[in-house]
Formats: sequence, C-alpha cells, structure tokens
Amino acid sequence: MAKPFLSVIIPAYNEAKRLPLTLIDVDRHLQEQEYSYEILVVNDGSTDATAEIVRRFSALMDNLKVVDNPENHGKGWVVRQGMLAAKGTWRLFMDADNSTAIVEFNKMIPYFKQGYEVVIGSRDVKGAKMSPPQPFYKRIMGDMGNLFIQALVLPGLWDTQCGFKCFSDEVAEKVFPLAKIDRWGFDVESLAIAKELGYKIKEMPVFWVNDIRSHVSPGAYLQVLWEVVKVRWWLFRNAYGLKNN
Repeated sequence: MAKPFLSVIIPAYNEAKRLPLTLIDVDRHLQEQEYSYEILVVNDGSTDATAEIVRRFSALMDNLKVVDNPENHGKGWVVRQGMLAAKGTWRLFMDADNSTAIVEFNKMIPYFKQGYEVVIGSRDVKGAKMSPPQPFYKRIMGDMGNLFIQALVLPGLWDTQCGFKCFSDEVAEKVFPLAKIDRWGFDVESLAIAKELGYKIKEMPVFWVNDIRSHVSPGAYLQVLWEVVKVRWWLFRNAYGLKNN
C-alpha cells in the first residue's frame, strides 16, 4: 500500500458500544475524499469485545486495522503506539466516542498548506461549539487547569485536552519516541515537546459533542496538573534531550 495522506488513530478502552458508529462515520466520510487514508484502532487492554468488533469491521473496511494490547497501559501510551505505527503523511488521533467528528479534519488542511506542522482541535477558541454544554463545575475546573498549563508550558494554547489533534509524520516520529507520560497528561507533553523543537502549532475551533458517558473522571484533572508539573521539570532538566537536537 502506498503511503496514505491521512492516518486516523483511535485509542479505545471498553468501547464496544460506541466504537461501531464511530468507525462507520469515519470510513463513510473518508471514502468521499480525494486523499488516501488508513484507520488504526489501538485497543488498550479492553475487557469487553472492542478488539473483536474492530476485527469484524476490518473485513468490511479495507483501510481499517487494529493494534490489540492485552493489557491496559493508558491513553497516552496507546496514542503514542498508534502514532508510531501509522504510515500517513498526517496523523490524527480522535476519540472513540466521536466527540469531534472526522469531518473537522478537512478544516485543518488549509493550515497544513500555511506551514503548520501540528493542528489541534479546540473547544475554547472563537468559533468552537459544544453540545450539550459542560456542567458549570467542569468548565471552572477546565478553565483553571488551562491557565495553569499556559503558565507552566504552553502559553497561548487555550485547550490542550481536546481529543482531536493532528501531527505531520515528521513531528510524530520526532515527538512521540521522546514522550514519557502514559495517561491523561500526554496531550500537554506532546505539544510541549513539539513547541520546544520549534514546530508550528495551530489551535482551531471544532464542534464537540459532550458525551455524558465519558470515561474521564474528576481525578483525571488533578492527574493532568501533576503531570504538567513533571513536564515542566523534565524540560528544565533536559530529560527529553531536546537541547542536543
């Protein structure tokens, strides 16, 4: 198979119920595009039928593949695995619940042409839409967390946690081998490494469906903040070896 234009990486943990509709939507939309693509589902040690469902779908979708991990490692670990297993010129990871639909990817393409090497979906910049709105306490926690992230590592980026991010093949192959965080703080870490390496990052508004069945617990917010502190420390100590690049 020739190098695809786009690789879609979908990390999945116990997504047997939500994943089928996501796969149908992604494949249906991408079949209508002029560019080539692959879909890579990375199963994070699910205890349900997630991997088996993807294998069944792969018989119907030529461009669909599954990476099946027998043990749970964390979203950051499997996104990293998927990014490095992918073959596409552009490598996008998105949520298994389809919170941000693949149709939003086409809005990224003009930014690639402007020279941006990383384009991230955002729920907090002008033009973004969210349905239904998040509960008040989640908005407050998110806003406070974002200010903390900006202060420590990523000034100017208003939403580092939206699960819809695209990296060029060069950036993916430079950034993800260096990443250390296996769980929720991986978004911040990958963007911080890309920024330190001098890659151009664009934040773009997206339409985001707020699924009340989300697997993200309130404790994940605190974990992200602690991992942001670790990223700041690792950057200071040159633990990623970036000053040698």
